[in-house]
Amino acid sequence: MGAKRKKTEEVGGDDEVGGGKKQILPSMIKNKEKRSAVHAKLKHQKKIEKRKKAKAREAAEKRALELGEEPPAKKIPHTIENTREFDETVCKPDDEELFAGNDADEFSSILNRKSDPKILITTCRFNSTRGPAFISELLSVIPNAHYYKRGTYDLKKIIEYAKKKDFTSLIVVHTNRREPDALLIIGLPDGPTAHFKLSKLVLRKDVKNHGNPTSHIPELVLNNFTTRLGHRIGRMIQSLFPQAPNFGGRRVVTFHNQRDFIFFRHHRYIFESKESKQGDSKGNKDKDAKGEKALKEKWLPAFRSVALGSR
Repeated sequence: MGAKRKKTEEVGGDDEVGGGKKQILPSMIKNKEKRSAVHAKLKHQKKIEKRKKAKAREAAEKRALELGEEPPAKKIPHTIENTREFDETVCKPDDEELFAGNDADEFSSILNRKSDPKILITTCRFNSTRGPAFISELLSVIPNAHYYKRGTYDLKKIIEYAKKKDFTSLIVVHTNRREPDALLIIGLPDGPTAHFKLSKLVLRKDVKNHGNPTSHIPELVLNNFTTRLGHRIGRMIQSLFPQAPNFGGRRVVTFHNQRDFIFFRHHRYIFESKESKQGDSKGNKDKDAKGEKALKEKWLPAFRSVALGSR
């Protein structure tokens, strides 16, 4: 056993194979202490090399500025967004077929301002302790939304009732383990139906120094709904809100799509003058302005499925 241990401890440098050097990776070393030491050494070497490259890049930029030349182009870091494969379903600005279909889809009457949205919000059969707080936030975010208790009614009966009362959409909040975990958005009268998984819910009351919402119709911001499916989901979300925002209220509701996750934000913005900016830099912050900016609530719906019809 002693000979075996000695052999594993000796492994850690570079072995010569066929006249060349073979690098031994830390994962190939069985001894834990030796493996940690080799890993720390490699990490330190990478850090030194990175620092040398940064210094050389700064020196090249400085030399180029002194000579009046253009500095070397900055390297673009590899991210998930710029390394993903091209999606053929991305909508193009000159896609006439797509934009012609917008005038005949289920949301055209609302988005063309021929009718106003009217939303019915309900829950699953077994509501949770945090569900009512989330529903009250939905009622404050979505104008002309009405909440009805689910009770023992079947979803089909609720849809029939909503059709008779001229509701344009139905939102069902599903809860699990005392926490809202899914949203079901049903377009009325003929669909479509979309299912979203809900995660990372932060209500307004959980945000420090939060503000209070007003009754103004919010501005709607939809980001990165670029594919054909994303375009359809974006129009469904857009049909929940009136198409005449009140800019005087400075309310903004944002839906940002990224890798099939939709990041939701609700906030207000303020216009700062030069005097207020100078006052803030000196440490004299306006308490009212701070509270006005801090109207926030956020949740992360992940798109799961979409189906034709209203179930």
